[in-house]
Amino acid sequence: MPHFPLTKGRAHEAFGPGVHVFAFTLAARIGGQVLWVRDDWQADQINPTGFCDFIDPRDILVSVAKDQTDILAIAEEALRSGAVSLVIVEVSKALSLTAGRRLQLAARNGKSTALVIISDGMGSNAAETRWYCTPVFDPYDSTLHRWDIIKNKSGTLGAWYVKWDAASRRLSMVSPAGQRTGSTGAPN
Repeated sequence: MPHFPLTKGRAHEAFGPGVHVFAFTLAARIGGQVLWVRDDWQADQINPTGFCDFIDPRDILVSVAKDQTDILAIAEEALRSGAVSLVIVEVSKALSLTAGRRLQLAARNGKSTALVIISDGMGSNAAETRWYCTPVFDPYDSTLHRWDIIKNKSGTLGAWYVKWDAASRRLSMVSPAGQRTGSTGAPN
């Protein structure tokens, strides 16, 4: 799939109702250790049984911080050190251009990848790519997702329908509904 896994040594952004599947799929494709940094006030937790189809729960470390300043400091240090291959950062406020650039520099220096999980409208101009991720209703396949790249400093934008195969731990691109062989209304 073009642009996936994301460019190493860069910071990327993603949002939407399917963003956690995107993040865990990225973690599976990159491999290695993952640091997930989030606010301590968030009541929901990352459940190991929910992501064990993607990565081994022993390969993920969750760090909670008291505010966005601490979240970004932890992410920068982890990226700069190169000790982890992927740093997933959940933010609750928009990143400033300066904060986004600092993440880019830290990722480049440590040769790690950063994925910043944002809310709609919170993107930073410093992000290499920005993705909108959403599950797709399909009565035959509950793992189908649509990933739209809506910002790309390399210039190419697009949308892909993907599904995760837990047995093989692989990502597959699929045709949209109505174009797949055997789907209702598909041409013969």
